[in-house]
Amino acid sequence: MEKVGVIGAGVMGRGVAQNLAQSGVNTVLVDLSEEILEAAKEEIYNSVRLQSLFKKAEVTESPQEVLGKIFFTTDITLLNDASFAIENITEDWGKKEKVHKMLNSICPENCNILVNTSCISITRVAAVYNHPERVIGTHFMNPVPLKTAVEVIRGYHTSEQTIQETECLLKKMGKESIVINDYPGFVSNRISHLMMNEAAFIVQDGIAAPEEIDEIFKKCYGHKMGPLETADLIGLDTVVKSLKVLYESYQDSKFRCCPLLRKMTDAGLHGKKSGKGFYEY
Repeated sequence: MEKVGVIGAGVMGRGVAQNLAQSGVNTVLVDLSEEILEAAKEEIYNSVRLQSLFKKAEVTESPQEVLGKIFFTTDITLLNDASFAIENITEDWGKKEKVHKMLNSICPENCNILVNTSCISITRVAAVYNHPERVIGTHFMNPVPLKTAVEVIRGYHTSEQTIQETECLLKKMGKESIVINDYPGFVSNRISHLMMNEAAFIVQDGIAAPEEIDEIFKKCYGHKMGPLETADLIGLDTVVKSLKVLYESYQDSKFRCCPLLRKMTDAGLHGKKSGKGFYEY
């Protein structure tokens, strides 16, 4: 566990890198530009600072100390001696395939490839690799440092050794592994995206406002967040991409994307990260 590479410095990648660094793991965070990496540094700094305010007993390191354990770079070839590589880029197969082909040529044979995806089949990703037994799904939830479990997906070729080594890394990060089999969307998103999509249809049809829908889920079902608050947190653009993957994978009309979601995404209303979605931030 000498070095863990994190590919993608977006919301999920930043969270994974922060969680690793706070667990004492030597972390390399890779993205395409210095601008993206500088934004990631700022977000991680603020996240650790907020954690220290709300969970003083659990946070023992300063933001500067956490950042000191993360090496920020645009050079993906620095993962040539990594023990783990965790991919966190957007839900776009063309882009993911390109990154995984690079990792296949760069990472050592004994490097475990962890795919942090919402819906794309782990078996499909593994087909890119010379050693597909080393590829496994790790579906982290947002915000990563605060979640206590990870949905771990066993691909067709994933070995028991890879599962065990991944479970050890996640345990070090303070997380329980819930291991399931591979089908697009897995467990969490095959169910949650149906809820978010149908909630959007309810808004579109004028049956209820976003606030009313979310209040029903929180007060009647006891959920911590409603489906539209969750969609805003994930990013409406990400939800749309995930629904596209689910629809194409299963050819089932139940995964058809709500036109309102597409319209909001086209308008740049991506949720919390853009400042406005079903709610304003």
